[in-house]
Amino acid sequence: MGMLGELCPDLLLMDVSLPEQDGIDTMRQLHANSPGLKVLAHSALSAIEYVNSMLLEGAQGYLLKGGTTEELVEAMESVLSGGRYISPVARASIARGYQHTEKRPDGEYIGLTAREREIIRLIAMERTSGEIAAALFVSEETVKSHRKNLMAKLNVRGVAGLVRYAMDRRWV
Repeated sequence: MGMLGELCPDLLLMDVSLPEQDGIDTMRQLHANSPGLKVLAHSALSAIEYVNSMLLEGAQGYLLKGGTTEELVEAMESVLSGGRYISPVARASIARGYQHTEKRPDGEYIGLTAREREIIRLIAMERTSGEIAAALFVSEETVKSHRKNLMAKLNVRGVAGLVRYAMDRRWV
């Protein structure tokens, strides 16, 4: 992030899957440290939680890898002019995700918070509610409430679904 301050770019094209750190966490830090920076997320991942999380954390657009040069130019022009760009496949993913949940977009993006991702990781590491509560300095009831809300938010039926979700994303 040090070079970013020296370069002062107009637009940052950022991969969501970074080798050293979660791209969503990186986006959160970028937005906190450089709130005026325009970021276009670039990823092979189109799942609703990635798209929504990046947009929630401050990205102005979400572009899928493998698109055309024309789409890249359109996305960059849109974001640089103060607009938003979400690739058609990512938009379709958002629409499909909302079909299977009680939540509706209403102009808001539903993504996972850093705390929710942390809880899913700990669940996938076979930690009990008590162990998670102690590690995060919250009550067991708070952990259970998070788990219940996560299952509804991600449209999974049990802890096994949360574990599969974390495994699919290589969070553990």
